[in-house]
Amino acid sequence: MSLESVKIYVGVTDLDWFEFLSARSVDEVNFWQPGGRSQFRALQPGELFLFKLHSPNNFIVGGGLFGHASIVPISLAWEAFGDKNGAASLDEMRGRVARYRREPVDFRTDYSIGCRILEQPFFWPRDLWLPIADRWAPSIVVGKGFDTGEADGRFLWDAVRERLTAAPVGASTPLAEVARYGDPRLVRPRLGQGTFRVAVTDSYGRRCAVTGERTLPVLDAAHIRAYGAGGQHEVSNGLLLRTDIHKLFDRGYVTVDADHRFVVSQRLREDFQNGRHYYELEGQRLALPVRVDNRPDIDALRWHREERYLA
Repeated sequence: MSLESVKIYVGVTDLDWFEFLSARSVDEVNFWQPGGRSQFRALQPGELFLFKLHSPNNFIVGGGLFGHASIVPISLAWEAFGDKNGAASLDEMRGRVARYRREPVDFRTDYSIGCRILEQPFFWPRDLWLPIADRWAPSIVVGKGFDTGEADGRFLWDAVRERLTAAPVGASTPLAEVARYGDPRLVRPRLGQGTFRVAVTDSYGRRCAVTGERTLPVLDAAHIRAYGAGGQHEVSNGLLLRTDIHKLFDRGYVTVDADHRFVVSQRLREDFQNGRHYYELEGQRLALPVRVDNRPDIDALRWHREERYLA
């Protein structure tokens, strides 16, 4: 979709984060903030998020397509993204959060952190770094938004296009559209596994769709149509389920009917001589996302009933 203008956000990061991730092949990254009090709302999915190093390195050094923003416990961020958080271990990440918060590190604390999740990140070699000191006030320490309908925003869009052309991305990827088209436009991002997990968790209000369970460590983002069978990392191909129900769903002992009601196979009783708890949930209507486009895809649900469910 071509637009008159789109937003661009430039976030400030440290050289260690950039160098750690630029040395790896990653399809998504978590550009996290140590504070977890305010939600990021500067971009919509598909707009550009760029990385700028801390002063005195006043350069934009890469970026990605904005996919999703959330505030989550650091444990969930690590489970979803691992070293795509820009750290080698959860303990290292906790240490960085504590340092930025200027407080003693506590390895038992499940810090809440802000997550700006980016798809198809790109990391430029030094000869492509974009100097930005003349467009950046020294007082800006977190980030700044731009609009491609204005001179500075259009300059950034054109500079990114030029550099993506110099360091080509895969021709079939959404990011290639940024390099291909001259006019600023929204590009539909292709979600990665970690983004899928966090986006599904948020979409269902952090509650199991069947039971209403709210204990995050036992909630999973389940694919309706298995990823290995052609399912995508799309929120509409996901359900937030308690871990035990997720396992039964993947193995076909439970499913969801066309009216979004929970269905339990007789095979559960036959195979395990048990399952009373799950049969008590039979017929339970799922709690669905508020956004209609995030609700379970009818074709994906049909696929699960026909291809996985043990009728």
